[in-house]
Amino acid sequence: MALQQDGLVLRNAGPADAAILADWWNDGAVMAHAGFPRGVGTTAEAVARSLAEDGDDTRRRLMLEYQGRPIGEMAYRLQDGNTAQIDIKICLPDCQGHGLGRRALCMLIRALWKRGIDAVVLDTTPENRRARHVYESLGFKQVRINENSWTDQLGNLRSSVDYRLTPETFRDLW
Repeated sequence: MALQQDGLVLRNAGPADAAILADWWNDGAVMAHAGFPRGVGTTAEAVARSLAEDGDDTRRRLMLEYQGRPIGEMAYRLQDGNTAQIDIKICLPDCQGHGLGRRALCMLIRALWKRGIDAVVLDTTPENRRARHVYESLGFKQVRINENSWTDQLGNLRSSVDYRLTPETFRDLW
């Protein structure tokens, strides 16, 4: 996948991206929202091996760049039927809160619709109000709240909120 619009680029992550992805994944500040406040403890080599297993028909990790600079990552995983689970992470604090995530989500979702995907799902924590606002502004509907459904790296019980989007409810804001 290679998408570009107004200085924002989404492209397949490859071996050359493994070091920066490993740095982000090992950064507790970046990964705390996902339950890893100490980072995930991986290596660039392990990330490169994992990226080599990506395929358009299973899962794909994507680099998110803005004005020629890597700022975050996205991913999609195909689930049963024509549903894609997506993830997004703007990893650089100075790039958060500027609408780049919303724009990147619109780009990826449009591309998934063109591939024949008929639903997009994602989840976040109830505390992640910024992400929830963005998802709901794009037309994602809350499916359920999973109370105390997982344990983070520090042993704390955490909850998640599941969302679902269909072409009929999608509000392409960009």
